[in-house]
Amino acid sequence: MAKAPVAGRVKTRLVPPFSYVEAAALAEAALADTLEAAVASSADDVIVALDGPVGDWLPPGCRVIAQSSGGFDQRLAAAWEDAAGPGVQVGMDSPQISPADLDEALVALDDHDAALGLCEDGGWWAIALREPDRRVFLGVPMSRPDTGARQHERMRSLRLDTATLPIRRDVDVAADVAAVAALAPTSRFARAVDVTGVQL
Repeated sequence: MAKAPVAGRVKTRLVPPFSYVEAAALAEAALADTLEAAVASSADDVIVALDGPVGDWLPPGCRVIAQSSGGFDQRLAAAWEDAAGPGVQVGMDSPQISPADLDEALVALDDHDAALGLCEDGGWWAIALREPDRRVFLGVPMSRPDTGARQHERMRSLRLDTATLPIRRDVDVAADVAAVAALAPTSRFARAVDVTGVQL
């Protein structure tokens, strides 16, 4: 799931200390890093459910589908239905994830119905499902400190045997930027942070 990195439309919670243009540049770098990891993973198909236009940040080997309308829970459900089959979903907020992280989530589906990776802030950075099911997402409140817990509870209520993935930090606010960049110092995201010159 991704938004096109257009200034004023993405990562606006990073403003200030970053400008809207800088926030969009960070979002673009994070998205490119995430897609690079996905393409390098063992996934047979890399799908970008995109809100907005495609840019030169899109690497070869990705298939783009448009996000549906509605709340984020509805868009998540629709993206899974469009993708079909087993898979792992990530957003563009965790540029430090590696192909191995994504493969771990995919391998978990060999022995489990699902897998969930929580974030330090209470959200989630990855969810894997053996079979798409709209009920996994619909009605789960998103972008809240208890989103991860509520998502896990929904999966339990559907009797999905859910593996636990490692906890990660994602980029939601300015305080996250330097910490995540330090986890992947050679990434596009880290280079983009350096270019801004913002002291955090």
